[in-house]
Amino acid sequence: MSTAPISNVATPAHDAPVVRIQNLNKWYDKFHALKDISLDVRSGERIVICGPSGSGKSTLIRCINQLEVHQQGTLEVLGETLDDNRQRLQRIRRSVGMCFQHFNLFPHLSVLKNCTLPQTANLGIAQADAIEHALSLLDRVQMREHANKYPGQLSGGQQQRIAIARALCMRPKVMLFDEPTSALDPEMIAEVLEVMVDLAKEGMTMLCVTHEMGFARRVADRVVFMDRGEIVEEAPPRQFFDAPRSPRTQQFLTQILDHGVSNA
Repeated sequence: MSTAPISNVATPAHDAPVVRIQNLNKWYDKFHALKDISLDVRSGERIVICGPSGSGKSTLIRCINQLEVHQQGTLEVLGETLDDNRQRLQRIRRSVGMCFQHFNLFPHLSVLKNCTLPQTANLGIAQADAIEHALSLLDRVQMREHANKYPGQLSGGQQQRIAIARALCMRPKVMLFDEPTSALDPEMIAEVLEVMVDLAKEGMTMLCVTHEMGFARRVADRVVFMDRGEIVEEAPPRQFFDAPRSPRTQQFLTQILDHGVSNA
């Protein structure tokens, strides 16, 4: 893959966070899904969020672009507060890319059209420029030769790489990944993780929900462990894996590593 930098990713700065979460609470009826979550993410940081099923990991990152709406606390993205202001939300969403577990590609559109439509519809970019940018990103994820195919003609790993290219077409400043490899066969996981590793090397700010502990060791600046809607532990990878403080973290790591979920 090319290692050319992404054009709009700023050099990491260590002053104001690009994502600031303070005392965030989220309920589904009476179920308290997120409990007083606080987390700052600075430009260029790579944060891996892990934890058991139902711990609130996906809910947390989906709140960052209001795919889920929190009820209490504050959430700032790129200096703007997320609230019910629709124009502000659209500005934030144009700068925050997201890749989902199940790709969410338009099945009736070609690979190329999946990558150009967001640019022309949301950014007002001319069709020729959108095509040029899309093809350059398909090159980066080694999918240009499939530009005229449809998603159903491709493997899961290929579709997820296209989903990453589509998100990058919006020139995001922050990328969110919601278990991007959990729907893939084991042999397809490595190709998707390699794309994500390259993004990390280029300085993309990333928040990734994943059980791929090898990826966390290799890429993360911090690992955040959640359980029952709370952040239980937060630490650099070496400390998190080699000397976890919380007994709950220790239990989780023993279970997940003993069952071979980690991938280098």
